[in-house]
Parts: sequence; structure tokens; C-alpha cells
Amino acid sequence: MKIVVDTSVIIAVITNEAEKTVLVELARGAELIAPQSVHWEIGNAFSAMLKRKRITLDEAIKALEVYGKIPIRFLDIELEPSLRIADEHGIYAYDACILRCAQKHRSPLVSLDQNLVASAKRMGIQVKEVS
Repeated sequence: MKIVVDTSVIIAVITNEAEKTVLVELARGAELIAPQSVHWEIGNAFSAMLKRKRITLDEAIKALEVYGKIPIRFLDIELEPSLRIADEHGIYAYDACILRCAQKHRSPLVSLDQNLVASAKRMGIQVKEVS
């Protein structure tokens, strides 16, 4: 089974947030997929943490090493349908690409972003709840 993961999930796992155990369990035995844009979002998230002095460069580099070990298959997602989703739901293109990925591959979504989860449900996308 394929599962679409977003940046919030990956960051939570990499940084050992409280949800990590539940997220790892949800993903056990699944093929993790995500749009290629998630890769750049990860870089942006770490650069924001560096800018806010929440982490050091050495910590960010170590976190990226952990990220590199997560077996995620990054997929090309068409921009036009993603922009239509963004417009319809009033969300950013990055989030719309996540939803388009789940829609296109008929795969459930795992996310800690409650707005993204709400949009997924409105679109009829199955969501694996993180509890």
C-alpha cells in the first residue's frame, strides 16, 4: 500500500517530535510517496529553523542525514491540477501538490497539518488519522 506523506510528518519523524512513534507505526509496511516539492519544503523548513536559531547548522546537517535514510519515492505532480486544487481550497501550491499526489495515486494521506487534512477530506481523499 502507498501512503502520501507531507513535510509535517517528515519533520516530526526527523526531529523526534511526540508523534514520531505513531507516524512510524502508520507507515510500517507501506510505500511512502510524496511530490518532489516536499524535498524542497524540507530544506526550507530547516533554513527557517536556522534563521530563528532553533537549531544549529550541525544539527540541521545531522537531521538531513536522517531524512536521507527515509525511503520516500518522490513523484512528479502536474502543476495545473494542483493549482486548480489550490484555488478551490484556498491553499498554497505545495499543499495542493500533496493533495494531488494522494488523489492521482489513490493513496491515503498522513499529515499533522489539520488544514491540509480538512481539505483532503473535502476532496474525498482517505486520511490516516494521527492520534
